Amino acid sequence: MRIKEAEYAKAVIVLVHGANEHHRRYDWLVSKWIESGYHVVLGDLPGQGESTRRRGHIDSFDQYIETIEKWINRAHEFHLPVFLLGHSMGGLASIRTIMEKRLLLTGVILSSPCVGLVNPPNKGVDILSKVLNPIVPSLRLNSKLQPNIGTRNKEFHARDQDDPLMIQKVSVRWYRELLKAIKIASEGARTFPNQPLLVVQGGDDRIVDKQSVVSWFNRIPLTDKAYSEWDGLYHEVFNEPERDAVFKTARSFVELKLEMLTYKETIMTANK
Repeated sequence: MRIKEAEYAKAVIVLVHGANEHHRRYDWLVSKWIESGYHVVLGDLPGQGESTRRRGHIDSFDQYIETIEKWINRAHEFHLPVFLLGHSMGGLASIRTIMEKRLLLTGVILSSPCVGLVNPPNKGVDILSKVLNPIVPSLRLNSKLQPNIGTRNKEFHARDQDDPLMIQKVSVRWYRELLKAIKIASEGARTFPNQPLLVVQGGDDRIVDKQSVVSWFNRIPLTDKAYSEWDGLYHEVFNEPERDAVFKTARSFVELKLEMLTYKETIMTANK
């Protein structure tokens, strides 16, 4: 877990990275939140980044849920409003955490949340993974993700190529747990807790199926939700060349929720 503090913070952002990567790929986004007056809590999820030598493997998706819950609990130690921001698989893990745990959050931002895949493994691979899962769950196979399909930002193309923490192989168990988590999130959409929500989605996402994201978004019964799709942007909207505009949208969402929170507190105080 990492704690990045602003000099005068008005809230805390809990940032959850996606699959096959690590928290350092979000240095730019972290700096923008800090410059805007927000503490940031983040880290590497189990089986990712520097968290373990067994990269690409988990025993259960619950490990992600428990880790995110710890980060949120740490964020509350600042006694400030807390926002959860999850990208891709981190977005899926954030959804599952919200569904499983009773969390006090002022708002949630999901960036291209992984509730469906553009190119899921073929039927043969799927059947094989079911057979291998109880026998050799830690067996790792090539993820077969094409290079540079996450972002059009050439800076990241060069960085990722030489980054030893980027994962190229995932375990059979990890794959089965991912599919199970997607199914639970999709089937449980109508039971999603009533939290203020912003979804930012790349219009040309080549990893997460944006139609699945739209379907999930339309089914969650929230009174305060917004969907923002960015034409031409790839999967990693916060790393794309247009990331400044995406960040401003996310920051505006957070600031609006803080204003609403202050207004409610003022009304409650006046009514005492």
